[in-house]
Amino acid sequence: MQAATIGESFESFFDAVDEFFSSLASVRLGPLVLALLCFAAYLTLRARASFNIIRAAYPEERISFREIWGAYFAGYGFNAVIPARGGDVVRLFLTKSAVPNSSYPAVGATFVVELGFDIAMGSLILIFAFTQGVFPKPPDFAKLNAFDLSYFAQHPRFTLFVLTALAVGTLVGFALLSARVKAFWERVRQGLTILHDRERYLREVFAVQFAGWCFRFAAFWSLLEAFGVGGSVKNVLLVLGVNAVSAAVPFTPQGAGVQQALLVKIFGGTAAAYSVGQQIAIGALTFGIGFAALVFIFRVRSFKEVIALGRQDREAERTRGHGEPRPEAGA
Repeated sequence: MQAATIGESFESFFDAVDEFFSSLASVRLGPLVLALLCFAAYLTLRARASFNIIRAAYPEERISFREIWGAYFAGYGFNAVIPARGGDVVRLFLTKSAVPNSSYPAVGATFVVELGFDIAMGSLILIFAFTQGVFPKPPDFAKLNAFDLSYFAQHPRFTLFVLTALAVGTLVGFALLSARVKAFWERVRQGLTILHDRERYLREVFAVQFAGWCFRFAAFWSLLEAFGVGGSVKNVLLVLGVNAVSAAVPFTPQGAGVQQALLVKIFGGTAAAYSVGQQIAIGALTFGIGFAALVFIFRVRSFKEVIALGRQDREAERTRGHGEPRPEAGA
């Protein structure tokens, strides 16, 4: 039964790919280019918010926005081709190397700060989407041709177990990065420094992320226009709702399969080409910029080299101070 569901999911995805290539000539180039420019602006503003969070955590260090920007695009770009958000590992290693005297727990904690805005906006968008009558309710996810989303919807107890295991595993993973528990939590608090200054957080993080989401909204409006679905406030919010759901099950790059199933369910068969086209366009853009950042900013040429550099950096940190925090890198 499950094998059949998986087969139907992949068949649906590749059918959408075929439809995309068959309708490629009808894609409007102007809105597509505008969409990609807006999406690049969105990620640049996200990178700026990340830079502001890190700068608050390490006020005494000289940090290059160019490197934080490059790390952000590299991570996002690799997430477009690597399942289970493997690009986040790339971003963590590169960001750590870009911040002098930094630590993995503190840098990882700065990533958590960014989630506050995303959770707030994602929750509001999902509430809107579920009230429109076209967005499937969570119990109906089991009927979609997306094997990962369908499986979790059909097995709620297993889903709860996975979420719990992930939460515990994340905490254990962070703890293992530090030789001392006390030092670990001190560094985590260091990464959360900007949250202690509400005005600064609202000005340098929340407001910047909100501006980025405006560009993201414009990007998906233009993509809907480019692929003939039609841009509107409602349609864009539904697409953002789909992105929020697919981000929760990141077992395929960019939620491939989940997005196709949901978008076709919402917009009908005419959205099949759009569902694949927007993923290919965004994936090609971000992976291209991300790979260029690896080569020209960080002087590496592969995911394997990034991992190797991360391991070398970790060994150097252990040799240097056995994981103890440096006084000059205080919050």
